[in-house]
Amino acid sequence: MTLVEYKKALLKYAPIESFSAGIELIGQEVKALRSKLGSLEGARVVVRGGEAFIVGMTIPPYQPANIKKDYDPERPRRLLLAKKEIATLAAAESKKGLTIVPLEVYTSRTLVKARIAIARGKGKSDRREDLKKRDALRETGRVLKNR
Repeated sequence: MTLVEYKKALLKYAPIESFSAGIELIGQEVKALRSKLGSLEGARVVVRGGEAFIVGMTIPPYQPANIKKDYDPERPRRLLLAKKEIATLAAAESKKGLTIVPLEVYTSRTLVKARIAIARGKGKSDRREDLKKRDALRETGRVLKNR
């Protein structure tokens, strides 16, 4: 079940390869995500010291009155990946023109996971082309439905 989605990711980026990773969270963050609170807007993944972190993801407090004073809703959260996957992400991060973006946060049974992708940024012309294709498909769907 999808908890949080980065809806503009597929508009801004062209995904090349996708991974599924666990996220290291504290209890109140899990509760907040299950309540559909949180945002991936502007989030990205960085690899530092042989570990992958998701940076820029915002998870507001579940109960603002019962929160620790030092809680940071935008703290970097560690991603749980295999060493080979981290090496692949580190190699992609070092290449020019590629970035690693989170696409969604979802639950898999009782676990909270993130779907991340190695992606290439789209230019304006690519975005316009995608929008034209989407509009054309929508229009043909309408015509076929109304027959």
